[in-house]
Amino acid sequence: FIQMLRSAKKRDVLQLLRGAPKEMLPFVVEAAVAAQSVASLAALSDFLDFSKEPRSLLEKFLYAAAFSPRPSGELLHLVLDKLDGKQLAPEVWETGIVAVGSLVGKLCQQKLRGLQQEVERGVETILGGLRGAKEESEVVIYLLALGNMVLPETIPTLLDHAEEGPAAVSSAAVSALRRFPAQHISSKVKQAMRRIFHEKRKSYQKTGRLAAAEILLDNEPSPMDIINILLATTEMETETATFLLQKVQTSLRADHHPARKIMKDILRDPRINNYDFFSKAGISSSFSGPLTVTQDLLSTFGLDLLFLEGGFLRKSVSDFSLLSHGQQLRAAQVTIEAQGMESMLGENVLEGEEEPELMAGMSAVFFDVQLQPIVFFQGYTDLMAKVLLSSGEPTSVVKGNLLLMDHHQVVIPLQSGLQVAIKLQGGLGLDISANMDVNIWEQDLKTSISARGSLAIDFQAELDAPFLQATMRSQTEVETSIHFDTMLRFSGSPVLMCLQLREEKIPYR
Repeated sequence: FIQMLRSAKKRDVLQLLRGAPKEMLPFVVEAAVAAQSVASLAALSDFLDFSKEPRSLLEKFLYAAAFSPRPSGELLHLVLDKLDGKQLAPEVWETGIVAVGSLVGKLCQQKLRGLQQEVERGVETILGGLRGAKEESEVVIYLLALGNMVLPETIPTLLDHAEEGPAAVSSAAVSALRRFPAQHISSKVKQAMRRIFHEKRKSYQKTGRLAAAEILLDNEPSPMDIINILLATTEMETETATFLLQKVQTSLRADHHPARKIMKDILRDPRINNYDFFSKAGISSSFSGPLTVTQDLLSTFGLDLLFLEGGFLRKSVSDFSLLSHGQQLRAAQVTIEAQGMESMLGENVLEGEEEPELMAGMSAVFFDVQLQPIVFFQGYTDLMAKVLLSSGEPTSVVKGNLLLMDHHQVVIPLQSGLQVAIKLQGGLGLDISANMDVNIWEQDLKTSISARGSLAIDFQAELDAPFLQATMRSQTEVETSIHFDTMLRFSGSPVLMCLQLREEKIPYR
């Protein structure tokens, strides 16, 4: 279908968009974005009206652009034009901003000539918007877009917001910095992370401090950094200290972790590696382990659970990552976060730490693209409304079809002098949803994350010579479904917790 759209004229694509049934229209829009021909993008430009079209269709278009594996300058130009100077629904605007960040980052990776002006326009859209943003929620979205860009020149901006911004802004900036590879985590960045973790200038939320510690631990840490982080756990709350110590122990078990050798050397010191130091009584945990191990690929599943002292879940992170030849791809990471629950549980906020607003929400990263956060509830009134009126239906994080691989007419010379033309396309159908159910009367919490995906790969090799023509074609289809459930009951002590990871049988053909 994509090949057909690439050869179609603008009027044909436009006619297809206008004549498509309502239930098929999102698929046609995604396919037109994936085609990225001049005609298909021109047809989309005429067809999509950001002031009239349903929000869901506009988000489909923006998501398809954000996940494009090899975007063109024309696609970035189209997205910027559609966002420029228009009054948009907040959800559409947020999706558009993070999509611009993803497109700019991927175009810079391709290092294509002739795109400097368009890329600079995209960068200025984000940085200019960040400078003019008045609402805290707007600042967070622009920082997430900078995380999608992963441009070294934006690091000073991220550091400024990480150290000086309010809690939500600081956490978003540190999260964006975690997206950068080790070569960009300079001594200046590490010094800022030390100030945040050790709270040299002001107090920070525990999640922000932990994220700063992870940047230090994951990017060629010095022995003194590791020792200072370990010693700092003696002055932390039990749950925070337990979580951080679990992180260190998980790193020790991971053969690919860059700090594994240094940590092993440090833990030979019995003054640090002893029962008293590591026997924290908290229930917070951090785990990471392999799912698939081959000579060229390592896939891992990680789970982080940070609890409040009263046993309520503060933050959970489920992570599926792929590592190959020193490169890492975060295939899926879903974060569920609740804050401001301390007052409901009768806990006191630490001295110097600002009391956060009651809120629960979710954020997700798929194929290294950060999506806009989703809020389950914000404020006590909203919480009670959700508890009393909740339908129980899960919240959709992302649903659609993505073109993951797109290599066509790649010519490979053979030793015989003949040439083979290779075409390779891979598409992914994705449906990710999550739900958070808080029962105040029963004093329990249930979270569930469901991920369903189907992968189709089409491979074709053509040998064309004056005396011989041959074609080889292979098609592969795989479907999978993973469900992760967390159930907590904090009415008594100790807190009862049940974790369940379910994977359905994988059909393959």
